[in-house]
Amino acid sequence: MLVRMTLARIVIVDSEDEKMSMLVLRESEGDRAFPILIGIHEAYAIDRRTKGIVVQRPLTHDLIERMVDQLDCQLEQIVISELRDSTFYAKLVLRRDGELVEIDSRPSDAIAVGAGTEVPIYVDDSVLREVCEQ
Repeated sequence: MLVRMTLARIVIVDSEDEKMSMLVLRESEGDRAFPILIGIHEAYAIDRRTKGIVVQRPLTHDLIERMVDQLDCQLEQIVISELRDSTFYAKLVLRRDGELVEIDSRPSDAIAVGAGTEVPIYVDDSVLREVCEQ
């Protein structure tokens, strides 16, 4: 079963002494939430895209979004499908000509591509149970 989530927070620490970033996903209709550690560049991309900041030239996640659009696909949803050996696995779920296509992705990249849009984020309930009920 998939559970709808929202991007609750982006945390970016970018100083000379420490570089750390994470995003926090929160259950849309519930109380469960959990962090995912992500790369600093992905964190900045998510932050920029959620704020609607446009750059002069497309960056990687902008490029992916444009490619999806130009290939007559629609990004249907982002699914964090698995947690294995402390690593989260995600998929971009695209629709093309009525067919669903799943593309393997890091959660941070998938969320960066969908950031600033209405594309829903889902987490498999087994992942939620593992990270929230320890």
